[in-house]
Amino acid sequence: MTVTSDRPAEVGMARLRKEDERLITGRTLWTDNITIRGMVHLAILRSPMAHARITGIDTSAAAALPGVIAAFSGRDLADEQGALPCAWPVTDDIVTPDHPALAVDEVRFAGEAVAVVAARDQATALDALEAIDVDYEPLPVVLDMEAALADGSPLVHESKGTNKSYTWIFDSAEAGTGGSIDDAIAEAEVHLSRRYVQQRLIPAFMEPRSVVVEPTGGSFTMWSATQIPHILKLMLALTTGIPEHKLRVVAPDVGGGFGGKLQVTPEEVIALLVAKRTNKPVKYTESRSESLQAAHHGRDQIQQLDLTARRDGTVTGFGVKLLANMGAYLGLVTPGIPILGAFMFNAIYKFPAYRFDCTGVFTTTAWTDAYRGAGRPEATYAVERMMDELAAELGMDPMEVRRKNWITHEEFPFTTVAGLTYDSGNYEAATDQAMSTFGYDELRREQAERRDRGDPVQLGIGVSTYTEMCGLAPSRVLGALKYAAGGWEHADVRMLASGKVEVVTGTSPHGQGHDTAWSQIVADQLGVPFEDVEILHGDTRTSVKGMDTYGSRSLSVGGAATVMACQRVVEKAKKVAAHMLECSEDDVEFVAGTFKVKGSPGSEKTIQDIALATFAAHDLPEGFEASLDASATFDPENFSYPHGTHLCAVEVDTETGMTSIRSYVAVDDVGHVINPMIVDGQVHGGIAQGIAQALYEDAIYDAEGNLVTGTFVDYTPPTAADLPAFTTSRTETPATTNPLGVKGVGEAGTIASTPAVVNAIVDAVRPMGVTDVAMPCSPERVWRAIQQAKDGAR
Repeated sequence: MTVTSDRPAEVGMARLRKEDERLITGRTLWTDNITIRGMVHLAILRSPMAHARITGIDTSAAAALPGVIAAFSGRDLADEQGALPCAWPVTDDIVTPDHPALAVDEVRFAGEAVAVVAARDQATALDALEAIDVDYEPLPVVLDMEAALADGSPLVHESKGTNKSYTWIFDSAEAGTGGSIDDAIAEAEVHLSRRYVQQRLIPAFMEPRSVVVEPTGGSFTMWSATQIPHILKLMLALTTGIPEHKLRVVAPDVGGGFGGKLQVTPEEVIALLVAKRTNKPVKYTESRSESLQAAHHGRDQIQQLDLTARRDGTVTGFGVKLLANMGAYLGLVTPGIPILGAFMFNAIYKFPAYRFDCTGVFTTTAWTDAYRGAGRPEATYAVERMMDELAAELGMDPMEVRRKNWITHEEFPFTTVAGLTYDSGNYEAATDQAMSTFGYDELRREQAERRDRGDPVQLGIGVSTYTEMCGLAPSRVLGALKYAAGGWEHADVRMLASGKVEVVTGTSPHGQGHDTAWSQIVADQLGVPFEDVEILHGDTRTSVKGMDTYGSRSLSVGGAATVMACQRVVEKAKKVAAHMLECSEDDVEFVAGTFKVKGSPGSEKTIQDIALATFAAHDLPEGFEASLDASATFDPENFSYPHGTHLCAVEVDTETGMTSIRSYVAVDDVGHVINPMIVDGQVHGGIAQGIAQALYEDAIYDAEGNLVTGTFVDYTPPTAADLPAFTTSRTETPATTNPLGVKGVGEAGTIASTPAVVNAIVDAVRPMGVTDVAMPCSPERVWRAIQQAKDGAR
């Protein structure tokens, strides 16, 4: 990094976030704050049934009510609404049913949109929904994946003749990256088979989804609480037929996404079409219950696992047979979510044989798609639970088993059995630091003492050593996996006449602190004050090119593009500096924002001097274009691979099943750190979400397909009072795949914490015969697991 002489480097500094004042005080622009003259409000009628044929729908009474502008059914908009896109058809023979924004003939999950009302105010629109008459002919529901695949099962999409969407297989023996899992099983000294369930979760973002659309002379501006304004713009054009150049999408400040806003939603399409039909600005903001019911869900997998090993603890093979619940439809990247996990089931280990076999299944439930981590938490949970099972089977310490199998730091770069090449890492350093901070040996001694004296409150120690695949980018890799888009990222750096800097990034933040991190990077690159940098994003008219924010890609891809653009600004400015200083470019060096003539003290120009002179353009080098602005697009050759070790100590009351987290230590290696305060915040939030899966959250449908966890009373995300204080720290092994050396941190806490907590709970009660507790590990489930183990022992 370039650094000014009178201040320390910005990169690495724990700066308060530029954006926090407006975000924390609420003095900012959320989508629901937007009001446009003449704007009408939308309310959406949703199916009360999980599966039914629509035999009639009458919106005329609603449309006739005072204050109502219009009311539309799916049939009314059928010719315009198209089908919502699926951009990741993972196999050539994948079954991809049409996904209308408003159901036309049939509903396939409770909460599916069937009609929309536009009225002068929201209360009138909501009241008018009751005047819509819908006749439903009930059809049988199917909620369980294994039942959905059974012969004679009710079909979610009758015309497709099957509830199977696809089967995707990776076999290391066939790929040439490893041996055969069948051979490993046949020759195994130890063979463990386990079945784990990843329960269905709901991305409960702070700000519910909201969309505003303004039609203007045949063009449309959409403000949406979305993670993906650029992708959304293109997909809306392809879905509705409105030309792309007539669409502008703006993502103002967005209150969290966690993958839940990585989507082209029915509500966005509906709002766009109603604005087009009525030629009026429209707004739709969902209620919290609508969000839980109708926004896409995450996880929901059944994992059948086989691990083989020698009796010394060396793993010889790992087999995964996965059922992944697609729900009723395929969302933007639904089929690809389990496939992202396919490359991570081997985690940090040198497994010599591996097979992954995934089947996507349709059920009459809300569709699933990305949720924080997207496939990688599921994979990490599976392998980290299995490593603990192997340790228990062999009577070894869980850490000893991991050490025996992981990739050592001298072995990087390392190509795994799943075919990825990890560029850098040091699992030993992160683990040693975590164990020391945690007091691992002391806790093990206390655990033994409690067990010896039969303490009713047992101590459990959970280990989770993880890696993940971040910086979702390499376009050639995404193409090979049949993902429809690339993964590059774009940046523009505009040097203003006054010496201030505007940076346009194609990434689109929703709480990650991009304004601050990008300002720190640019301040060092150009040698300008942090305060002189302004970051622009989230508006497809301002930020014309971009692939948006998800999968911890923003910094490692978008930040890298910004660095490259800054370097081009410096290259251009250097030509002007040489001209002004009357010397050769070769004699000019750029130090801390100043161009100096080598060996000639005092002969120098600041970058601000150059910016003003370029603006005036009175005396520029012959043929020089009067601009220092520069653009860059970065498409890395490889992903980045953060890693770390998370340790959790729990106390489990064996008489009540109540679990309390006593301490939690996380040591993450996310490469170079731009802002430690932002990294800590990301890790804290991620751990909270992972603990939520382990202990609290579960999306539950009743036998009729109704979501019974449709409020925060029933779907129970933890509050701060439910969580312990986390101890976080870092090791630093720079990534080699981008010029910043960063790896990504957005999902790390979520990926690592769930297995750490569940491993700790099982560890606490394993001496009682318990080998698993289904998530979420509620007191009742822990207590029942203990009782069942006792019953089995009797």
